[in-house]
Amino acid sequence: MPTARKLPSGSWRCQVYSHTEDIVQSDGTIKKKRVYKSFTSDIPTNKGKRLAEQAASSWAAEKESANRIDDITLGEGIDRYVKARESILSPRTITDYKRIRNKELQSIMGIKIPLITQEEIQGAVNVDAQTRSPKTVRNSHGLVSAVLSIYRPNFALKTTFPQKVRPDIYVPSETEIKALLAFVVNTDMELPILLAAFGPMRRGEICALESKDISGNIVHVCKNMVINSDRQWVIKSPKSYAGDRYIDYPDFVSDKWKGIEGRIVKLSPNDITRTFKQILKDAGLTHFRFHDLRHYSASIQHALGIPDSYIMQRGGWGNDGTLKEVYRHTISDRSKEMNTLANNYFSSLCNTKCNTK
Repeated sequence: MPTARKLPSGSWRCQVYSHTEDIVQSDGTIKKKRVYKSFTSDIPTNKGKRLAEQAASSWAAEKESANRIDDITLGEGIDRYVKARESILSPRTITDYKRIRNKELQSIMGIKIPLITQEEIQGAVNVDAQTRSPKTVRNSHGLVSAVLSIYRPNFALKTTFPQKVRPDIYVPSETEIKALLAFVVNTDMELPILLAAFGPMRRGEICALESKDISGNIVHVCKNMVINSDRQWVIKSPKSYAGDRYIDYPDFVSDKWKGIEGRIVKLSPNDITRTFKQILKDAGLTHFRFHDLRHYSASIQHALGIPDSYIMQRGGWGNDGTLKEVYRHTISDRSKEMNTLANNYFSSLCNTKCNTK
């Protein structure tokens, strides 16, 4: 850190090396001259010393950062960002970052980082917004923002994004769940469906589950199966800190895994998705995603009056944002039941009280 010196006037001055200039001497030779940038504070106390040194340090840091990125494009900056974090990022996150690098916001990927402007970033966002979902656009911009915060920490982005779209969530009804379970009895898909609908567990968590993670009716969700950038399935830690959790399953579910050693489900997440789609078709049920079984589980718990904190813990959600935006739905059968109950009460109220003088 540069050190400030006190001047005869009482002010503090701190100097930082800036660059070297070539000075032509009278005999034609070149002399190197080191040039320094000065930062001063008129406050004579130690506070003035600290202010001068802070200003000098800040300028030196920006100068060093600028020197490092003169010849680096945004795309190359993303490559470096990802490589430096490969050991701590999940395989799925790395895959997503590489996709953004090669597929999203392409109009700015070749621009050198010091030259990128807010207008160019906004233009790239506007172009992608025509063919990409608002969520995809925001995720892409988030990576760009993270990279720029390293190389240009004082570049404050003020990008306008496309309006968020409320997700169209499908929540399977109790009738559909019963029909589905009856159709898959004693098949390879019975246990995955039970774990998702009554857990709720995610596909990757189900595929990574082993017998050693189970004690009685209690499942310790502590692993996740994901696909890496080489298109290989690998086992890693849960999706988030909240994803590491314990789920107490009912007896009719735990009975299905008794006697199984090693991996409980011998399928990959893609196998589950593909087979589940065919099952719905063969059973004559409306198409919905395997992940929607989690919607069913959370919605049932919410309709039963179970506190959100418990639903979040059981489902592995770190906050209630997702629950409020996506999972807080009452299944259609229960909704009709509640509507009928309310309407009957209102009708009774009006027929007995409203008409009474």
